[in-house]
Amino acid sequence: MAHVNDHQSRLPVAQATVLALPPPNQAKDLRPRWNVLDSLLCGAFAGAVAKTVIAPLDRTKIIFQVSSKRFSAKEAFRLIYCTYMKDGLLSLWRGNSATMVRVMPYAAIQFFSHEQYKTHLGGYYGYQGKALPPLPRFLAGSLAGTTAAMLTYPLDMVRARMAVTAREMYSNIMHVFVRISQEEGVKTLYRGFTPTILGVIPYAGITFFTYETLKKLHSEKTKRSQPYPYERLAFGACAGLIGQSASYPLDVVRRRMQTAGVTGSSYVTILGTMREIVTHEGVVRGLYKGLSMNWVKGPVAVGISLTTFDITHSLLLKLHQMNYSTH
Repeated sequence: MAHVNDHQSRLPVAQATVLALPPPNQAKDLRPRWNVLDSLLCGAFAGAVAKTVIAPLDRTKIIFQVSSKRFSAKEAFRLIYCTYMKDGLLSLWRGNSATMVRVMPYAAIQFFSHEQYKTHLGGYYGYQGKALPPLPRFLAGSLAGTTAAMLTYPLDMVRARMAVTAREMYSNIMHVFVRISQEEGVKTLYRGFTPTILGVIPYAGITFFTYETLKKLHSEKTKRSQPYPYERLAFGACAGLIGQSASYPLDVVRRRMQTAGVTGSSYVTILGTMREIVTHEGVVRGLYKGLSMNWVKGPVAVGISLTTFDITHSLLLKLHQMNYSTH
């Protein structure tokens, strides 16, 4: 964020940003273009970095989620080791190309729409350019997550299929789309869509709400408009931990429904899937299978993602202002 004078530095981040931009008549033309492109690019980059870092753990979690095997940290790391010994190091990132194809537009849309929803809700509730109160803060996150999930869902289905199958079954992303469409029908690409949306609403809402709240409290206590990078990581980790724990059972349900075509199961409805899991595996060992691994990878991924977005967005804003000042 560009340097501002002392009284500006005590303002909320969004307000300081407004004051640091070029004069109103020229900023009016430039800011919308900056905001849209910057948010999309920074969001895509943040999502890609975060998901690539935790890809081996994410793949391992999905494999346990869609099977009836009992989860434990020992078994999870045994699976990672066996995969590495059998298929090589890069096999731990199998499906990551599909993850990138999905997560980059997903993260871009999520972060961009979050900025837009914050702006619109701020105007509606009379908090334009200021930190939002709790309810609009939660709504902005939920709406952003829902928007991104709705627009990119088939890519999530493809990524889940690639994560749990051998290379011989699906050779690449397009092959997954073609085979699912031909053998199971196009509607299968949206199997598990409802539990995904029901899970995204609390997950995205709580995650963004927690992160924005911690930044706001930090700003009020320290009188600094921007946290340090390690503080952002800590805030993001807390946000991810709380958000993912709240929505985890629905994450298990959607994975079971997404991969039913290749695991030989017949998961069709949310309640039916939940009932089947609870009956055969129990509540904790079934609906919360892999949660402990999520407590490791989730906070890391969310912390990296939110921090990367904030820092890159701030750097791009500085570059715009430097370019403006040289003209």
